[in-house]
Amino acid sequence: MKEIKICVIGLGYVGLPLARLFSTKYKTVGFDMNAKRCEALMAGHDSTLEVSDELLQDAINNHGFVCTADIEAIRDCNFYVVAVPTPVDENNNPDLTPLYGASTTVGKVISKGDIVVYESTVYPGVTEDECIPVVEKVSGMKFNVDFFAGYSPERINPGDKLHTVEKIKKVTSGSTPEIGKIVDGVYSSVITAGTHLAPTMKVAEAAKVIENSQRDINIAFVNELSKIFTKMGIDTLDVLEAAGTKWNFLPFRPGLVGGHCIGVDPYYLAQCAQRYGYNPEIILAGRRMNDGMGEYVATETIKHMLKKGIQVLGSNIVIFGFTFKENCPDVRNTKIIDIYRALKEYNVNITVYDPWANPAIAKHEYGIVVTNELPTVKFDTLIMGVAHNEFKELDVTQFVNEKHVIYDVKGTLPKAIIDARL
Repeated sequence: MKEIKICVIGLGYVGLPLARLFSTKYKTVGFDMNAKRCEALMAGHDSTLEVSDELLQDAINNHGFVCTADIEAIRDCNFYVVAVPTPVDENNNPDLTPLYGASTTVGKVISKGDIVVYESTVYPGVTEDECIPVVEKVSGMKFNVDFFAGYSPERINPGDKLHTVEKIKKVTSGSTPEIGKIVDGVYSSVITAGTHLAPTMKVAEAAKVIENSQRDINIAFVNELSKIFTKMGIDTLDVLEAAGTKWNFLPFRPGLVGGHCIGVDPYYLAQCAQRYGYNPEIILAGRRMNDGMGEYVATETIKHMLKKGIQVLGSNIVIFGFTFKENCPDVRNTKIIDIYRALKEYNVNITVYDPWANPAIAKHEYGIVVTNELPTVKFDTLIMGVAHNEFKELDVTQFVNEKHVIYDVKGTLPKAIIDARL
């Protein structure tokens, strides 16, 4: 293959860190349809905070990295990487719209001999059965004759500054054995943790979708344990700590399962299984358990308020944290909204405080007010929803009335000051 010039399509949590990394070895262009996003990146700042200003500016100034919304600027690339979101719709069915759009873009610019690699999480077969036909139709070229493909599932962990993209082993694959070796070679040249070349693209797709499904099921199990032990008056984390002394006990903890991976990927696998006539009972049972935890937290909070004689109607409740995970501004598929909506049914007043979340995005996506300002008043109830580092340094008792309830979703507060935790 001639000298590689890479285009990464989709400059979000997955695409930007990867594009920045590729730029250290190859001529790299980042493409995103959001022109304002591209302008902000070229000004040297990533609003997702996944790439530091220093690294981004180094890529731009010293490695020629360019972010653009102009499709003509990517026409001379020959190695396209698609890193767009793969969400589910309101019925939890996979929404491949972003993938169809990105495939259309690739089809408009791809040339003979080029390779397109998909990173978006999908169920087995999507790359070949859904994406490639779009590229063929738009480009007028034939798959595995005029152009080729690969699949290398993303393994970005938003907010994690330790396990960055180059430090996480990467699964790769290609549409032919020869293309698989090329794709693997490109990735292995920048991924210091190494790569694993899967035998087919379907194997690589399946490997990705079960990674998060496995984690989802394990968290669902400990969430169910939390419900059982709460009824027994036993502290779940104490039980897990004791059980964890066995060498092969898996260290999962109860909690809310949101975000755009663990809370979404199992639905992709479930629908794929159903297409083959199999009803995946364990996968869907895990999803039902985890999707119901926000409402469970709200119900338990109300129970504790009533036990303490706190008037629920018109009470003032504060939720600390709104993002889907700690130390990250991403609010996509946050399960804190489930707690909020369930509590609202009791006609309470709710303040949501999160120094990481963008209030404008929260308002646009969920229609609620999120503040970045630390509360200056006292509340009847405090729910610690997200374990941001900033929260660990606070004495949260200063934010509640003398008679109060503190519910610790993440299990990070001192046991002596809380009324309940998952």
